[in-house]
Amino acid sequence: MDAWTIIPVVLLAFVAMEGVAWATHKYVMHGSLWRLHSDHHRKDHGGFWERNDLFFLVFALPSMTLFVVGARTGPAAPWGWIGLGILLYGVAYAVVHEGFIHRRIPGLRNTRNAYLLALRRAHRTHHRRTTREDGTCFGMLLVPRKYLREARQQADALRARTA
Repeated sequence: MDAWTIIPVVLLAFVAMEGVAWATHKYVMHGSLWRLHSDHHRKDHGGFWERNDLFFLVFALPSMTLFVVGARTGPAAPWGWIGLGILLYGVAYAVVHEGFIHRRIPGLRNTRNAYLLALRRAHRTHHRRTTREDGTCFGMLLVPRKYLREARQQADALRARTA
């Protein structure tokens, strides 16, 4: 595989992970494994770590498996590159969801960027529900347009205040 093939494979795996994450969040985390995810919807989950943090394994294990298969089949096979796309989505998840949205990483708290404000608003809307039913906004990187419109207004107001 040359770079012109590898890059689209990695990007496609990354983009596909948004759909996988959305479906896993809606049907597994808010379904049969709500027990593990429910503490994520409570403010008093008892410390830095949550049971919900175990879900990183749901995504890390396929990535690691694909790296192993890719190492055995060689760089010409797509498996390791697909694993890299999954890994990069996991890194984006850690930075965006844990770091920025839930403010678990200092320094990623404040922004005037409308897209990032919309991400945070959509996620806050999701967290207003403390039960597994009636959820909304299950994705991480894709945001409904209404949140983008609201966030643009918020970003403009923030810029106007500091100008």
